[in-house]
Amino acid sequence: MSAMGKVVRAGVGRKRVQTLVMVLTTMMSVTACILALGLVVAAQGPYERAFTDQHGAHLNVLYDRTKASPAQLAAAAQAPGVTASAGPYSAVTLQPRVGQDTKIPPAGSLLPPMTLVGRAQDGPMDDLRITMGRWIAGPGEVVFLNGHSPLSVGDTAQFPDLPGHPTLKVVGLADSVSWSADGWVAPEQVAGLTAPGTTPAAQYLYRFAHAGSDAEVDADHAAIAAAVPGGALTKATTYRPARAEANRTASTFVPFVTAFGVLGLAMSVLIIGVVVSGAVSAATRRIGILKALGFTPAQVARAYVGQALIPAGVGTALGVLGGNLLSVPVLGVARKALRGGLLGIPVWVDVVVAAAALGAVVGTALVPALKAGRLRTVEALAVGRTAPTAKRAAAEGTAGRPGLAGLLSAAQNLIGRLPVPRALSLGLASPLNRPGRSATTAAAVVLGTAGVTLCVGLTLSLGSIQDGLTADRAGKVLVQVPIDGSAPVDHVDEAAVVKAIESRPGTRAWYSSVPATATVAGTTDRYELVAFAGDASWSGFQLVTGHWFHGPGETVVSAAFLQANQKKVGDTVTLTDQGRTTPAKITGEVMTTQDVVFVDRASLEPLGGAIHAEAVAFHIDLTSGTEVSSYADGLDAVVKPMGLSADPGEDHLNIVVLAMNTLAGTLTLLLSVVAGLGVLNTVLLDTRERVHDLGVFKALGMSPRQTVGMVLTSVCGSGLVAGLIGVPIGIGVHHLVMPAMARAAGVGVPDEDLTVFAPSVVGPLILGGVALALLGALLPATWAARTRTVTALRTE
Repeated sequence: MSAMGKVVRAGVGRKRVQTLVMVLTTMMSVTACILALGLVVAAQGPYERAFTDQHGAHLNVLYDRTKASPAQLAAAAQAPGVTASAGPYSAVTLQPRVGQDTKIPPAGSLLPPMTLVGRAQDGPMDDLRITMGRWIAGPGEVVFLNGHSPLSVGDTAQFPDLPGHPTLKVVGLADSVSWSADGWVAPEQVAGLTAPGTTPAAQYLYRFAHAGSDAEVDADHAAIAAAVPGGALTKATTYRPARAEANRTASTFVPFVTAFGVLGLAMSVLIIGVVVSGAVSAATRRIGILKALGFTPAQVARAYVGQALIPAGVGTALGVLGGNLLSVPVLGVARKALRGGLLGIPVWVDVVVAAAALGAVVGTALVPALKAGRLRTVEALAVGRTAPTAKRAAAEGTAGRPGLAGLLSAAQNLIGRLPVPRALSLGLASPLNRPGRSATTAAAVVLGTAGVTLCVGLTLSLGSIQDGLTADRAGKVLVQVPIDGSAPVDHVDEAAVVKAIESRPGTRAWYSSVPATATVAGTTDRYELVAFAGDASWSGFQLVTGHWFHGPGETVVSAAFLQANQKKVGDTVTLTDQGRTTPAKITGEVMTTQDVVFVDRASLEPLGGAIHAEAVAFHIDLTSGTEVSSYADGLDAVVKPMGLSADPGEDHLNIVVLAMNTLAGTLTLLLSVVAGLGVLNTVLLDTRERVHDLGVFKALGMSPRQTVGMVLTSVCGSGLVAGLIGVPIGIGVHHLVMPAMARAAGVGVPDEDLTVFAPSVVGPLILGGVALALLGALLPATWAARTRTVTALRTE
């Protein structure tokens, strides 16, 4: 054991650079795997974990206090199936306006009706988690539901119809797994938000023994309604929409995280195998010496497995630590997007990844160590002292025989005849000395290039999809109503607005959109019908199939509308309003997560053309070079007397898209570093094996610059081949992952969001394989150039 320990310690300490490379490689591989697996776990049922952690409610109920006594309301908690309840909390339903110090939406704009509840942040049920800002400190403040807030932190909401015209400042956004309210205020604030002659509602939260389906929740709702006097229950909302949205978002993460996880795992195993097997193969002569001293093949194998396990164990420990530290910001972003999930990496993930990494090290070290251990002592000593090609011939028994060795020799001769400097031809031929090792390293670069390609494709596609999903807010300048706290505008002189827009210098194009009162006959689901006027071709709305409507009698609809009403592109629907009807043909499916129907304004003329005037919006695109703020200020002065305002368009950042881009970028960076370390290790082994040859070259006049060129050239071919192979693989994975993510989100993917790999993108990605290989080879090339000629010639 003492002799074995000395051999292991000597092997680890003798090759410090190689040991350091093994530590770094294992560390980065383990970090990437822990992060990828942790993300996959985080995307599995985040809502269920958040629901349990925050004591979510299955049903949120508002009662009319004038129709039931407090005792009757409290008794409803004894209804069949109820397992827990909380309340009462005072609640009011109001429709506020945007405060004067808020720019977007414009001050005075009418906000959607909302239910505000007076309660504490924590309670026996539905704990509220602050995601931005802080909790309420007292009256005059409000916290809105995160993800559904019409205002940002710091904005204000006004209630001009209430006594005293109260104003609430938004101090925070909070997550509620039950969506129990639109916002929360201090309990003492509710009285100031109650209209004269009315009584605040009483909110109760309930949990039930069985609430896993819509039918069970409906039965629970019926049981609660039956337990109170008739008409007392005025409103009930369930946790089901919140759960569906959270699970839909989580499902979109799984395909791309899984793809990166598989790439990371494959690359980690591959690179660890290259590093470990290379280290053992490079020590073949030392193995012969150990056998000459009396070590058995089994003892040799154990010694070299031990030499591999020590740096690998250190790297694994550092990788586990790094993966957990890196998971804090990464999982934090994912948690915001998923509205729940893990705050850290589970212990079992650390254990599984560490065990898999060390198992890979043992497996890859055993194969070459046992192979070398079975060589006779003289053969091991001879293989360790001869040139790489001769080593391979001796080990494989192919010396003097036609076959692979002959083909490699012919290829080297052919490369030697290329019209390039001799140093470069030597570098191009170098990978043929170790074809197996070179192929494995090229495979690592292939996976790294594929990961980079996938990341670039996802970033481009997600950006394009984000533009399509926010196309309803398209335009560098928006003209909307109302602009102050006066009564809502009930009439808009659209002709005058259009004239003002078209006559304004800098206007390139415009269109208007407005909700309409018409409906689609024969449908019962909730959807929004929006009418367009002007040229909406530049709006950015993307079509999954079909084409945009070209005039009256045509419509484009969402996937949700098609699925809910069993329709398809090409079918005809009937628009109806106040007894009048008109047909409309579905010409396309628009990409959106909303349930919408889009029509031309002319399609509503047979119905009387009724619209929601207070919601009309004009979207304006500007010519190149037009200053947005100056244009908006000038147009605002013109439309202000009409009750309108002109404001610069707002860029809307989607937290889900941001989270996906952040995760993809982080994982790609880790994969690239692992691939670079694999290249570094291979080139380092080759240069150390050929150090005597380098000394000869230097003695014959090879300069340091030529030495660097020779070493770097040795990886250019592999890098180029890896780019040519890895980029198509990355594109193929992208074309599989994006549709899977879209299906999980309930939308289709337009071709324009998939065909993002233009030649201007593919070319640099292919060259990225070369760049990745060159970066990995740079340090060994520098080391080779700095090695003194005498030192190289003396090195065996």
